[in-house]
Amino acid sequence: MALEIGDKAPDFEVNDQDGNKVKLSDFRGKKVVLYFYPKDATPGCTAQACNLRDNYEALQNEGYEVLGISSDDEAKHRKFIEKQDLPFTLLADTDKEVHEKYGTWVEKNMYGRKYMGTQRTTFIIDEEGKIEDIIKKVKTKEHTSQILK
Repeated sequence: MALEIGDKAPDFEVNDQDGNKVKLSDFRGKKVVLYFYPKDATPGCTAQACNLRDNYEALQNEGYEVLGISSDDEAKHRKFIEKQDLPFTLLADTDKEVHEKYGTWVEKNMYGRKYMGTQRTTFIIDEEGKIEDIIKKVKTKEHTSQILK
């Protein structure tokens, strides 16, 4: 069942880049940008992360906390954060449990080869934990403007 605007965002608990446990419910009372991306340090994911980094102050001024999530592990996240100077948290969903809850672990097709991977999707979650918006056609280099529209 696909999540829709107005649905309660499924809670989860995973490790951040430093091995600390993070729950979505820890952010109640704040607006959250939860963005699912395929892989650290790839061109599209780097462009997206850097766009959010470069506009992080504007996002914070609108009351948003930014959480990136992929199936990469903590060490890869830490390296990505250090290399790109990212000011926000990256979450390690190595068992893809959160991806499954949010419907972002999907069958993909490249050059006729089918495989499972992350569908780049951003969920905007309000202070009560409800999904306010879902961005499925992410423009990696202009992502902040899609969020703040």
